[in-house]
Amino acid sequence: MVWFYLSPQLSKRHKCSVDFQGREAGDMTGAGAEDDIPLGERKTVTDFCYLLDKSKQLFNGLRDLPQYGHKQWQSYFGRTFDVYTKLWKFQQQHSRQVLDNRYGLKRWQIGEVASKIGQLYYHYYLRTSETSYLNEAFSFYSAIRQRSYYYQVNKEDRPELVVKKLRYYARYIVVCLLLNKMDLVKVLVKELSEEIEDYTQRFNTEDQLEWNLVLQEVAAFVEADPVVVLNDENTVVFTSNRLQEGGVPQLEQGMVVGQLTLADALIIGNCNNQVKFSELTIDMFRILQALEREPVNLATTTSKPGTLEPSEKPAKRENPHKYLLYKPTFSQLYTFLSASFKELPANSVLLVYLSATGVFPTGRLDYEGPYDFGGVLTNTNRDVVNGETVQKRNQAQKEMHCLHPGDLFPFTRKPLFVIVDSSNSTAYKNFTNLFGQPLVCLLSPTVYPKSMQDQSQRGSLFTLFLYCPLLAFLSVCGLSSLRQGLWEKAEEFLHKVYRDIGQMITRSQAIDQAFLQFYGDEFLRLLLIRFVFCSATLRLHKLFRESRSFPESYPQLPKQDTVESSLLQKHVLELAAMLDVRSLFWDGTLDVNY
Repeated sequence: MVWFYLSPQLSKRHKCSVDFQGREAGDMTGAGAEDDIPLGERKTVTDFCYLLDKSKQLFNGLRDLPQYGHKQWQSYFGRTFDVYTKLWKFQQQHSRQVLDNRYGLKRWQIGEVASKIGQLYYHYYLRTSETSYLNEAFSFYSAIRQRSYYYQVNKEDRPELVVKKLRYYARYIVVCLLLNKMDLVKVLVKELSEEIEDYTQRFNTEDQLEWNLVLQEVAAFVEADPVVVLNDENTVVFTSNRLQEGGVPQLEQGMVVGQLTLADALIIGNCNNQVKFSELTIDMFRILQALEREPVNLATTTSKPGTLEPSEKPAKRENPHKYLLYKPTFSQLYTFLSASFKELPANSVLLVYLSATGVFPTGRLDYEGPYDFGGVLTNTNRDVVNGETVQKRNQAQKEMHCLHPGDLFPFTRKPLFVIVDSSNSTAYKNFTNLFGQPLVCLLSPTVYPKSMQDQSQRGSLFTLFLYCPLLAFLSVCGLSSLRQGLWEKAEEFLHKVYRDIGQMITRSQAIDQAFLQFYGDEFLRLLLIRFVFCSATLRLHKLFRESRSFPESYPQLPKQDTVESSLLQKHVLELAAMLDVRSLFWDGTLDVNY
């Protein structure tokens, strides 16, 4: 994947005013003899070729730009967008008269330019988290399909052109997944499957297995959610889990909380055998959306396919900037971590989310320091046995391909919020706050009941709670479907529960001030509330019998005020009764401290 930014300022200045409705390409005839071409038309073809070559050169050069940092890419990207704007307008103005007849411009070439612009917007979304640009990428990809720009590719005996079409489909599917357009995803997957079958039958290629793997990955990704919501017609209803207006409890008058803002997030996925598509594991996909607002102007359809109206940008960034790191090496992870730390604005928070296989120490030493508890795996070619890494070194040596708790110590000089979803998450409760800055670690259970372990390929239960608590609650209760009316009733009830949890956190006399410092940010507030709800639910569930099956945190939360509050236990049991699964939970008065 190509990773780069598009600055909001540049995007306004270099906005592509693209109207796919504006023209229909005429007959694609070959170029005439050069001697017969008038001078003006020859200049038009020459100018078009220059813009086309220049756009390809600049686009390919984006791969060489630094993948991190906020400034190194801006001027280069501005030039790239400039050229694509000129190229698109140029082919619109001259296509029928000159380019179709003299240059032999094909519809797939128009589609290729549009696809490149769609990629620019998509990667801008990845780097800035501004979801309105994800929607603009969707508009381009949607228009390409509606206008059948790649239709004639199948009539040409050129496998490389068919591959362009297949890659377009894969990119379009990724965008639709991120926009939760699951119905359209299923249609696109069916079309892609037919295209792959035609491709492999027509050409004796070596990449057939790779494309079949793409199909398998996206099919597993779509089916990863453990519960479906059904309407009255028994049709599946897809809901968005981005932060919506009114979706987080508001700060009440008199609440004393910090003024910190979540500015940067590193989302790291390195779980073995977890469902993934492209370079997103299902855990990364879920936490990614938990850190984004639902765009107010996000339309399900566009009235004019491919026509992008300039959108007003908010005065401040709506969502934290994110880096998505799929199976990074330690060097890559540390480089991105350092870049985020360096550029973190004042009064801002850096969030690190780790969804990774656990690395365990071989033995205990007399002195147990921040490198003696293991950590989570970073990418390497080492063998993995039963999901855990095998140690092949002297006991006195530390694991090299591992992010140890001590590796994060230098970054605690600024406010740091860590989420660890791993079989060795508890290694990160051995933190020391050396610099007095706000620091919180939310840690997943390390052991799940057997029935839950079987579902691990479809994503972690802990991350599912942070992404959509109701979905996770239903999953842990063994429910696979729910009526839309009951879903909405349960969601409404949970909003009340969240409000009560918020009051528990802010009114507790025993709570560590770090939690209150982070509570002022809406994203972190919701994560903290969902974490408390998750912990309370699992403590009452009869299948979760070990203390290792409960989430933990650093610093520890005051249990009686939060996760073991009698009021919260009452709420959990009320929700269970509403869903007719009350028998799966202990009575709230029982001692659940194992």
